[in-house]
Amino acid sequence: MSLPIDQKIFTIRSNICEQRLAKNYSQEYIALKLGISQNAYCKIEMGASMISLERSLLIADILEIDVAILIGEQR
Repeated sequence: MSLPIDQKIFTIRSNICEQRLAKNYSQEYIALKLGISQNAYCKIEMGASMISLERSLLIADILEIDVAILIGEQR
């Protein structure tokens, strides 16, 4: 059975943070690459703002991973 949407969103946010830390990248670095403030990026990881598909793809590119890792489809 599929996870509820709020659990899927939590998984994506958690995976973004996990992958960022694994690369030893700061929130400020990711934010700079995205062209947003560190505060705006922090809100993405904390779940205070929604993340678009486009931004998810950009984050995956910055982290040099497949977007499937962010959505929890592969490890």
